[in-house]
Amino acid sequence: MSLSCTSLGVTRGRRAVLSGIDFALEPGELVCLVGANGAGKSSLIRCLDGLWRPGEGEVRVDGEPLPALTRAQVARRIAYVPQAGGETMALSVAEMVALGRAPHRGQDTAASRGRRIEAALARFDLQGMAARAFDQLSGGERQRVLLARAFVQEARYLLLDEPTSALDLRHQLEALRTVRELVDELRVGALVAIHDLSAAARFADRLVLLERGRIRVAGPWQDVLTPGHLRAAFGIEARVGTVDGLPFVIPAQRA
Repeated sequence: MSLSCTSLGVTRGRRAVLSGIDFALEPGELVCLVGANGAGKSSLIRCLDGLWRPGEGEVRVDGEPLPALTRAQVARRIAYVPQAGGETMALSVAEMVALGRAPHRGQDTAASRGRRIEAALARFDLQGMAARAFDQLSGGERQRVLLARAFVQEARYLLLDEPTSALDLRHQLEALRTVRELVDELRVGALVAIHDLSAAARFADRLVLLERGRIRVAGPWQDVLTPGHLRAAFGIEARVGTVDGLPFVIPAQRA
């Protein structure tokens, strides 16, 4: 079982956004997608969720071509968390989280649905704002709601597009720890597009570094976050190491 793509290519206008992407996400692993702005991270995630149809190649989920599935079938297997600020629906926090159960309509009892929603609110520290209007929240609060909605969806694969970008330091750490726990406890597969290279190295099983729409390198963080790869992908000189067993990447200067 896996969520995979082969020879994936996407063109927008005259620009190749993605080219020749071969990738597979398996249940039970957390993969961080890294790269400079415009490298193709969000584009790849949208293709894997079926929001964009590639011009070349194909996407398969557990061996089935993604376009052959209905949106409800996709939603029972894949949960997508967009970047913060993309949704402004006039619903309460609890109602927004409850939308994650929509793909399971007809399979839930009211009691089990309620328990799942309460558990998601608790896991993402949202109990105290369950009745608040989603469109009145801060960007960071909205992002936590969207993470809770994906959690309650109980999909096999999680696609998270910069899920920590609007969060404060505490909630960044808690969000990534929660994703790591979901991967380890429930054996879901999680693909996280993220700019924080230190956090990516700390939590991911492997990294995929995109450069101009192509995979430059993939593997353990020690193989990906080298000075040479960082210089080529980001145009910086960087210091990479560990402190008390925790990896760090510090930009030093432009290359």
